[in-house]
Amino acid sequence: MKISQLMLFGIFFIGISSIEAQEKTSLTLDEAVKLAWEKSNEVTLASTKVNTKKYELQSVKNNQYPDIKVSGQYQRLTKASIDMPNQGENASLASPDRAMIGMANLSLPLFAGFKIQNSISAYDNLYEAENANASKTREDVALRVITYYTALYKAQKTLDVLNENQKSAKQRVTDFTELEKNGIIPRNDLLKSQLLVSKTQLSIDEATNNLNNINFYLTTLLKLDPSTKLQVNEDDFFNLKTSNAPTSDALALQNRKDLEAIRFQQKASEANIKVAKAAYYPTLALLGGYTALDLKDIITVKYAMNFGLGLTYDISGIYKNSAHVREAESRALEVKNTEAVMTDRIKVEVQKSIEDYDLAINQSVVYDEALQQASENYRLVKDKFDNGLADTNDLVEADVEQLSAKINTAVSKATIIQKYYELLSVSGQLSQSFNLSKI
Repeated sequence: MKISQLMLFGIFFIGISSIEAQEKTSLTLDEAVKLAWEKSNEVTLASTKVNTKKYELQSVKNNQYPDIKVSGQYQRLTKASIDMPNQGENASLASPDRAMIGMANLSLPLFAGFKIQNSISAYDNLYEAENANASKTREDVALRVITYYTALYKAQKTLDVLNENQKSAKQRVTDFTELEKNGIIPRNDLLKSQLLVSKTQLSIDEATNNLNNINFYLTTLLKLDPSTKLQVNEDDFFNLKTSNAPTSDALALQNRKDLEAIRFQQKASEANIKVAKAAYYPTLALLGGYTALDLKDIITVKYAMNFGLGLTYDISGIYKNSAHVREAESRALEVKNTEAVMTDRIKVEVQKSIEDYDLAINQSVVYDEALQQASENYRLVKDKFDNGLADTNDLVEADVEQLSAKINTAVSKATIIQKYYELLSVSGQLSQSFNLSKI
């Protein structure tokens, strides 16, 4: 009977373990980035803004086409009196009881000081600028995914190392308990080993909390179920290529989407100056129309067509418009200065990212050496402790140093990848690395 109960308990435990394993979802970095592009609210908003600019451009283009207006009226008249003074004292007509009027007018702009063409040019550049801004938004979202993804791996790896070390620490407590009972070691040594277990447990709890928070941030960004437990596969993560890292700001000044957006805005502002100056010129339009009139029993007019040219010239605008021109020129100067400021900022960002990437590589080499040294040091101290040549303080200190070296080594590998993608981001190369343009 007891055996059956144990078997049932074992089956139940295996079932729970399977469910927990199923809740973890392995996701590659490439899949995470593409999922964010498809689901992110920021990307959706950016795409909507692009569509808005596209419709604005189409609306401005419509100004070059003729305006055609049709109007008609039907009126009922009550006891209308119609006199014809020039036809004599007794000249009068019957009183009509209804009137119908129909009109059609056409106006085609021929010349407006090049205002229409320059307006189209301005909005076309604003549309391109919004496209560039949308691309920058997608890159920013991708970098945020990379940051969370890398942090998730670091948290997972740190937790694994801590759990592994905790097993060794607990085994040491078990061994020290027996030694203390037999009077081989003082109780103080046992307490130190127990204290290390407690401290390690606190670190495990903090690491678990950090892991849960990062997991929630990433699932929220990817629009996944918050209960989803994401798992970073170490092989997939370290198979990411980190070659051909940029070494100067040349690519950034050529490919940064935010800088490209500013340049399109500069072109738009130059076109707006020409739009403002258009008020100095007259406007010329081709006019045409058709009129039909029916006043019952009095008069019927059909096929009354007209055509000609319409000229408009705002004389006062010659004096008043100078303020609008200066305003447009000042806005263009603002954009030009903004481009200069952004260019300097990009150069600083690229240089910092290059230094950070090189630092991450150099630190990883040092951490590898430190791990070897810490592991060898722990082995030597452990041998001395077993032979009574080292005390518990030496053993615990060597263990803590080895634990710290293991965590630093694991984290440093991920930091190299993170800094590499940050360097690609500030250089305007992040989209190409994930081939995001095909999404």
